[in-house]
Amino acid sequence: MARREVTDSGYQPTTSHWGAFGARRGADGGVEVAPHPDDPAPAPMLGNVPGSLRHPTRIARPAVRRGWLEHGPGPSAARGQEEFVEVSWDRALDLVAGELRRVRSDHGNEAIFGGSYGWASAGRFHHAQSQLHRLLNLAGGYTASRHTYSHGTSEVVLPHIVGSTGAVLGGGSSWTTIAENTELIVAFGGLPEKNVFITPGGMTRHDTPGHLAALAARGVRVALVSPLRGDLPDGLDATWYPLVPATDTALMLGLAHTLAAEGRHDRAFLDRCCSGYPTFERYLTGASDGVPKDADWAAAICGIGAGEIRDLARRMAAARTLVTVTWSLQRIRHGEQPVWAGIALAAMLGQIGLPGGGFGHGYGSMGNIGSDGGDVRLPTLAQGMNPVRSFIPVARIADLLLHPGGRFDYDGQQLTYPDIRLVYWAGGNPFHHHQDLGRLRRAFGRPDTIVVHEPHWTATARHADIVLPVTTTLEREDIGAGRRDSHLTAMHRVVDPVGSARDDYEALSGLAARLGVAAAFTEGRTAREWLEHLYGEWRDRLARRGHEVMCFAEFWAAGQVALPAGPARYALFERFRADPRRHALATPSGRIELFSPTVAGFGYDDCPGHPAWLEPDEWLGGPRARRFPLHLIANQPATRLHSQLDVGKVSQQAKVAGREALWLHPADAAARGIRGGDVVRVFNDRGACLAGAVLTDALRPGVARLPTGAWFDPVPGETGPVLCAHGNPNVLTADVPSSRLSQGCTGQHVLVQAERFAGEPPPVTVGAPPALARGPEPGGQEC
Repeated sequence: MARREVTDSGYQPTTSHWGAFGARRGADGGVEVAPHPDDPAPAPMLGNVPGSLRHPTRIARPAVRRGWLEHGPGPSAARGQEEFVEVSWDRALDLVAGELRRVRSDHGNEAIFGGSYGWASAGRFHHAQSQLHRLLNLAGGYTASRHTYSHGTSEVVLPHIVGSTGAVLGGGSSWTTIAENTELIVAFGGLPEKNVFITPGGMTRHDTPGHLAALAARGVRVALVSPLRGDLPDGLDATWYPLVPATDTALMLGLAHTLAAEGRHDRAFLDRCCSGYPTFERYLTGASDGVPKDADWAAAICGIGAGEIRDLARRMAAARTLVTVTWSLQRIRHGEQPVWAGIALAAMLGQIGLPGGGFGHGYGSMGNIGSDGGDVRLPTLAQGMNPVRSFIPVARIADLLLHPGGRFDYDGQQLTYPDIRLVYWAGGNPFHHHQDLGRLRRAFGRPDTIVVHEPHWTATARHADIVLPVTTTLEREDIGAGRRDSHLTAMHRVVDPVGSARDDYEALSGLAARLGVAAAFTEGRTAREWLEHLYGEWRDRLARRGHEVMCFAEFWAAGQVALPAGPARYALFERFRADPRRHALATPSGRIELFSPTVAGFGYDDCPGHPAWLEPDEWLGGPRARRFPLHLIANQPATRLHSQLDVGKVSQQAKVAGREALWLHPADAAARGIRGGDVVRVFNDRGACLAGAVLTDALRPGVARLPTGAWFDPVPGETGPVLCAHGNPNVLTADVPSSRLSQGCTGQHVLVQAERFAGEPPPVTVGAPPALARGPEPGGQEC
């Protein structure tokens, strides 16, 4: 908030992953929130904040699973089902410190998994994973995780194609450049507006909706390639291509074949800026395998007519065309292929590096993609060096816990899963992110001890042994901003901590003292002193670059400080295009690799050395569809960030019959006797969940949509596969990697069947805490 807002209205400035806003204490002890006055399109999920602050699911005191407290550490299938015993902070920290010492002594630091993946809360100092990693590094290290569930596959494959992940994910052409120059956007996965309100760390101004409106005003044409019509906002000049899910690569190859067969590809660009095109062309034409990837071949796979494919290819060649691929398309089996094929298609058009043309990855996936904010390094808490070298790709957490000593491939290496005895998770909810939650529950039963920091009784907290209650951003001070943000926000404390919650820094400082590393962890600073220190370091760095900003005291009083702006107009790889030798890419050839000898040399049958159609295990054209004939898309929700604040008002208002909303095509619903508002059992051989039916023709027949993020609510006493009463689709998704190259997440798509639930459905119980008891402290005192 600006100074006037802070002083005149009583609203205190803060920020979140869904944007900057103001908050003030309400008369009832809760909070009231207001959008930032400079935000042209505030995030709808801001409305989740007030009702979540003091929700019954807030964790009031440290708690220990009764079985662990009475019988000590060890594997247990009772996690997620047992009563918790509330204890004092001193006792809880003593227990955690004792376990860390025991595991380090008996098994080594490699036996501690501290990857702790998750979004946590906004804030540069009170970033839960950074705080935890700093402590664990000082205590001898831990087994880590790499990459993200969001785009882990792209993070591995992009360096092989264009030499860098950051160049594509962080340097994509600006929206201003696109709006001014692009004539045709071919949007594989669409440009879903619901996602652009989210940016890690937050955005002061949500400008993307305005840029999308500018596209509409200028008459930019959009080819929406998605089975979901809602993957593009209304008002744009759009043609909808509702392809069979998971067949984008086949369509891209059909388009590319048309360009090559009709001589519409840019040979000069391919020769000058790319490597390996002849190998790729031999695959396209069928010279290498006897199967031409022409429009007729593609049409039989993707469900778009061959004439439509050829017509689209010709329009792409005749216009300034931007080929975009959402992050969602790489969260499937063989997810490397649509990214690689999209780049190959853009390269054949010869427009990479031109204003408004080329390739983009992530438009409509995150709010900062295409932003013209400055790419300024933000204040950051140093984590130190991890002495332990073992790691996993982030989506292999269940494999890690279930298969100690197992071998796995990863980006040309073969690695070994260590034997994990202690899991420490702060700021994340794997029972949202991960796939096949029944399998994850079994995996969480294997370690000796699981420690979790959480504000709420999420499924991860309920599956822990020791739970430490931590504050939300409104209960502490911090400084916050997202990448390419326009402002750095002074995040004021608005309310007192709920119950006995502590911030992660205070909790870990107490643990550091018990482990003998307090001086190194705290460096003698309070949380406020750390904010002043980090801001001061950042201010000095900016000054050395010629940018003067106000001192900390002025910043804190003002509530924000403007960040240096970036260029409004820029195109991805424009310098490389201008001079491929002087600005060579960090690939072996220095050019865009449409065939990678490196990847081909790995010998992976699920990721060859060039873009290829690899039939997925689960799609409507495969044999599994005979048993499970609906292709379910588990995409991001419009009403919350992942599972965060699912108990909030906006999220709850979108529920149907108290459960997550399942979109079905009217024809598919009628064939199953399902009406709007019915409770529906969605199932396959991995599990089942209950959801509320919404009938719409805004999706392809045979396709269903069930967003992720409903808090996992397994029905007790069920025999066989797990049943979630609340509608979490990850009870259905497969816990398999994208490929041996990336080991990325594949949670976007799954085949299912659906039926109207008969009888009284089981209640949703995650809106209340688990069974709790007050435990005696050593010496007989109640906590």
